[in-house]
Amino acid sequence: MDPTHFVHINTGSPEPIYRQLIEQVKRRVAAGQLKAGDEIPSVRELAQALAVHPMTISKAYSLLESDGVLERRRGLSMVVAAQHQKAQPTADRVELLRPTLEKAAAEARQLELSKAQALQLFKTILDESAP
Repeated sequence: MDPTHFVHINTGSPEPIYRQLIEQVKRRVAAGQLKAGDEIPSVRELAQALAVHPMTISKAYSLLESDGVLERRRGLSMVVAAQHQKAQPTADRVELLRPTLEKAAAEARQLELSKAQALQLFKTILDESAP
């Protein structure tokens, strides 16, 4: 897997880089983009690609392993854990998105945007990133 396209970090985000990495990997596994047995970039490769300290990547991978998302193989690359054969049900994936949307809704209210304005912006953003 190409480490430059594995995850995207936002260095300006208040969320720590290791947490961004964890959440993106969990979402990709939940969506079925990463399946059981898929190899992930090594700590060194990903740290170089993202220009971050290897310990940041190592911490994220260790936490993903303890959560049962990744499996460590002695002397080989880490892989997505065996129980992740297919995408999670839609309802479970919706729940993964909920915290982000709750935060966005709170910010829209603070900015006194109407529901229509917030929804239109969300639709525009979805359309911009559509393949």
